[in-house]
Amino acid sequence: MDSNLIALSITAISISFFHTASGPDHYLPFIVLSRSRKWSMSKTIMLTIVCGFGHILSSVVLGFIGVFLGWQINKITFFQDFRGNIASWALLLFGAIYLCYGLWAAYKNKAHKHFDVMGEDVFVFSHKHGEVVMPTNRVRVTPLVLFAIFVMGPSEPLIPLLFYSGLNRSVIEISTIIGVFTLSTVLTMLGMVLLGVYGYSFFKTEKFERYTPAISGAVVLACGIGMVFLGW
Repeated sequence: MDSNLIALSITAISISFFHTASGPDHYLPFIVLSRSRKWSMSKTIMLTIVCGFGHILSSVVLGFIGVFLGWQINKITFFQDFRGNIASWALLLFGAIYLCYGLWAAYKNKAHKHFDVMGEDVFVFSHKHGEVVMPTNRVRVTPLVLFAIFVMGPSEPLIPLLFYSGLNRSVIEISTIIGVFTLSTVLTMLGMVLLGVYGYSFFKTEKFERYTPAISGAVVLACGIGMVFLGW
């Protein structure tokens, strides 16, 4: 495995881990519903995996936009001579832009999904960090609603990683990135759910949720810097 592929794999794993672990919406509903509805452990695990793959599917579909763009640009004849430099700089640039967007979103305190527990039911609605609200437009969470929420919440930083591999026309890179991203996401979800079901909580991930886009941008930026300046 070459250094580029190792760097891309580590970046994909880092993005999926931070994106998943820092967002309570990735595991809290499963924990609450499992306890309140007295689900069996096998049912809890199965629903977590299914929703995890739904989340991955939407992320990969979005990521394939990057693959398509990279593949098309790669067909331009004059581009062949400096393809590697352009791909690395594109990765660096996207990371910088996404980092700035993440910091701006954290500063603006944009509304995000929040789950509320009432008796044996879980409801989802939008709110901002630190905001105390009495939501009127909330939706009762069922397994189908939960799956829909995950499908509609892709991980955007996967796009530049697959764009880079598309520029290189590397099926191995594309397959590896999708594979490690999938494995990391599902395992992180399962780990957080199982810890919650058994009553363990080592840190308050809600504090990090606000900064998830910024963290993801910083990870992509670091990967781009390594490829451009450090010869990864």
